[in-house]
Amino acid sequence: MTAQTEDNTGTAGGPRWSAGEHILWRYRANGGDHVHICRPVTVVRDTPELLAVWMAPGTTCVRPELADGTPLHREPLATRYTKPRRTVRSRWFGTGVLKLARAGEPWSVWLFWDRGWRFRNWYVNLEEPLRRWAGGVDSEDHFLDIAVYPDRTWEWKDEDEFAQARRAGLMDEDQAERVRAAGRRAVETIRAWASPFRDGWEHWRPDPAWAVPALPEDWDREPARAE
Repeated sequence: MTAQTEDNTGTAGGPRWSAGEHILWRYRANGGDHVHICRPVTVVRDTPELLAVWMAPGTTCVRPELADGTPLHREPLATRYTKPRRTVRSRWFGTGVLKLARAGEPWSVWLFWDRGWRFRNWYVNLEEPLRRWAGGVDSEDHFLDIAVYPDRTWEWKDEDEFAQARRAGLMDEDQAERVRAAGRRAVETIRAWASPFRDGWEHWRPDPAWAVPALPEDWDREPARAE
């Protein structure tokens, strides 16, 4: 990882990385300040306008689950955000994911493929604008998402989780309205078929020489203690 001074000014400022470098893409827990999702990724492109990273198949990541070991998606929605949780290590067994984040935008766009590099869809993940630090980027997920398909149709995803997060007190109404407004702006981008949808990223392929990034022991370190 590049040794840089911490700068939490969003994707437009802070450290810069070269293609092929390994960084961490992390999410803080909603309603908390600890990291509960961490994914080692390889930098594809890093400019003042765009950060693109690749999460390779087989990457060891950190994800949350309930304290009794129940996967989150198997817990009824009514109690999914109120029961105690823990973090566990697990491998990303699906095909890889290309993640694109434009500077200052409250969402990132993920690209998914099926086996054989058959493009499946884009996925707009509504979240806090990425904040850079020496070891990677941090954000907070906002539950609400948008799936975008190759024929340019789209649909909202996880609206039930977004509503339940509000009921569970994980965001107040002001924040919820900011998320809804961000979603509406993302939809405008989709309807206009603006970047990154028009940019041909679905034809991108990773460098076969790239190694799968390792998950460091201090994956949850505070940016202030970054190297």
